Amino acid sequence: MITSMNRRRLLKSSVGGALALGVGTQVPRGLRAAASVLENRQDSILVVVQLSGGNDGLNTVIPYTDEAYYRARPQLAIQKSDALRVDAETGLHPELSGFSELLQDGLLSIVQGVGYENPNRSHFESMDIWHSCRRKSEPRADGWLGRFLELAEPVNATRSNQVAALHLGKNEQPLALRSQRVQIPSVQSVDQFRLTGHQGDALREWVSRLTAPSASPSSAAGLASSADDLLGFVQSSTSSALAASEQVDQALQDYQTGVDYPDSALGKQLLTIAQLIDSGIQARIYYVELDGFDTHAQQAATHANLLRQWSDAVTALVRDLERHGHGDRVCVLSFSEFGRRVAENASGGTDHGAAAPVVLAGGGVAAGVIGQPPNLEDLHDGDVKYQVDYRQVYATLVREWLGGDPVPVVGQDFETLPLFAAQA
Repeated sequence: MITSMNRRRLLKSSVGGALALGVGTQVPRGLRAAASVLENRQDSILVVVQLSGGNDGLNTVIPYTDEAYYRARPQLAIQKSDALRVDAETGLHPELSGFSELLQDGLLSIVQGVGYENPNRSHFESMDIWHSCRRKSEPRADGWLGRFLELAEPVNATRSNQVAALHLGKNEQPLALRSQRVQIPSVQSVDQFRLTGHQGDALREWVSRLTAPSASPSSAAGLASSADDLLGFVQSSTSSALAASEQVDQALQDYQTGVDYPDSALGKQLLTIAQLIDSGIQARIYYVELDGFDTHAQQAATHANLLRQWSDAVTALVRDLERHGHGDRVCVLSFSEFGRRVAENASGGTDHGAAAPVVLAGGGVAAGVIGQPPNLEDLHDGDVKYQVDYRQVYATLVREWLGGDPVPVVGQDFETLPLFAAQA
């Protein structure tokens, strides 16, 4: 029998461990679902890969015909013979072979020169701008993805065991997912969704009895009025968490893939996302991060390794989703808070810059390059000038991919970009 004291101990350990549905820095109030407002996009999924630290866009998408590029980077420039050809003017870093193959197969889109007016070179401030679509002088109570989820259709009570979005990683939940009403779980690994062993069995037994139709209202009311706020949370949401846990556990047992994911943190996270998508969990958004792009010194080897991790992991996810019949449902967006300065520094690295490419991958994208190579003879204080406002990318994703109204999400109306293939 689980006593009140044992219940509290069980709940406290479960929420931090097996239940572990940490929503930002707050105690979660429940798991809620979000659905698309447009019928033709109600099953579409967005996977966001954040490249933290400021990815060097010029050594990612290389302007290999521009002599100004080679003059500015006598040590770091990627030679034309090594670049993986994209078109007559640009190529990819040689470690992006996976992306090169996706591009050839019509599964990759590159948007050149994405940024914003009056760029900020602070990691924190620039990332907050990308996450919230707001400058420092404006309130940032929520993020662009959180706003989208709030504006989606109201929660259907019969689907309350579903999560609207999921953040995988050890870092604090990104501001982009912050919402005033929709709670987003943050987990370090898929194992945190799984309730196993004696403790899991005990929690299932207690929740089953608590939520059973025969449970008396007075008993439930007594628990809800307890001084232990955590007890009230679990009463309202643990049943949903258990349902999600069982669904994930079954997905992990059943999932098979012939795709070799890289043995990296990002590779494991994206494999987890593939498993969750295939399990039928109805999350619309998944968010992961790859850190380390702040390459002020000895950039060449570090950057090459990071690009390989990124490309190999995203390529594996796209190929895996194709094999499981989800390729046309999932778009992978990769972005960084800013690019690097055009000129290399004395330490064999690059310093904080401004505009840089954004990459989208998946079966629904319109493959190719959008925009022109950066004009390295016309810079803004040593930085690449932006061609495309990042909010225009977001607005296109919200309207054309997720099926929502982008104006309340990004703050104003933007003309959409040709990011996605025409829908039948």
